[in-house]
Order: sequence, then C-alpha cells, then structure tokens
Amino acid sequence: MNFTIEGEWIELCQLLKACNLCESGGAAKTLIQGGLVLVDGSVEQRRRKKIYPGQTVLCKDICITTK
Repeated sequence: MNFTIEGEWIELCQLLKACNLCESGGAAKTLIQGGLVLVDGSVEQRRRKKIYPGQTVLCKDICITTK
C-alpha cells in the first residue's frame, strides 16, 4: 500500500489510523506498544515516531510505503 504524506512527516499512530489499520488512537497505541509494528524493518514502540517519505511501515501483514 502506498501512502502520500501531506507535509514533512506524520506520526506513526496517525499513519495507522489514516490507512484504516486501526479504528482509534488507542488501538494504534496497543499495536505499537505490543511490538507489532515495524518501521524500516525494526520494531518501533514509540507511537509518536515521525514517519518521513521513503520509509516503510509493516503492520498486520500490510506493508505501507510512504511518499
């Protein structure tokens, strides 16, 4: 899945919600803190992690490539 970032960056929890992988911020927080989200191949547990164009996020077996 491709996602175009409006602006310079997007927070990881916002990205998951925008891609409909989570219904709420709380659900996104649970996934992230549970170690179920990878950013560029590494587990990321900071929900406010800034995601920039060119990064890859993997969650629920769905790969998100940011532009």
